[in-house]
Amino acid sequence: MKPERQKELLDTDPNCRRVCENLCPIIQLKEFYLMYYSSDLRKGLKIEIDGDPYIVVQFEFVKPGKGQSLYKCKLKNMVTGAQFDRTFRSGDKFNPANLEELELQYLYSDGYQYCFMNTTTYVQDYLSIDQLGDAINFLKENTVCNVLFFQERPIGVTLPNFVNLRIAQAELWAKGDTATGSTKPATLETGYVVQVPPFVEEGELVRIDTRTGEYVERVKE
Repeated sequence: MKPERQKELLDTDPNCRRVCENLCPIIQLKEFYLMYYSSDLRKGLKIEIDGDPYIVVQFEFVKPGKGQSLYKCKLKNMVTGAQFDRTFRSGDKFNPANLEELELQYLYSDGYQYCFMNTTTYVQDYLSIDQLGDAINFLKENTVCNVLFFQERPIGVTLPNFVNLRIAQAELWAKGDTATGSTKPATLETGYVVQVPPFVEEGELVRIDTRTGEYVERVKE
């Protein structure tokens, strides 16, 4: 099969790609694997548009009676957080977002930026409050996190699913209060307020689910 025909099939009919894999020269396969097509779009896919990384947060496939298939997406800029809607057509191509995730240790904050260090190379990188998002509520010194990089720039952080934090402030528990399902607000060492059972006291160590921000259990010391 001529290279021109191979390219035509890949551009117009994504279903032919598996067949063409055995027919294309190595250099064309390399180019193919470095690209996404509109048929690859799905929720959670990370692509690069105009030099910025985006994640697909919503996706809808539309097959009109006539004409090309449509791929309606809501995209989120992974650097700025801005979201917008965009519709793609069959055959549209995208570069994968050049992302890398590294395990770094959180060291300190100067009130504006948060410093993370690679414990192997000792290289330090900084993220802003906006880049941290809700993670700031559960971040304490020496926590090991996964930091996301785009083109060697840190753009976000993922905390462990569970972290242990100390109760900095909590109301006293009236032992006669045995109401089922009752909770009380407690302030963690990070300043985040969480609902805890009445028996949890100030100064105790508790486990928090960073995905939901909820109390899980007391931690024995």
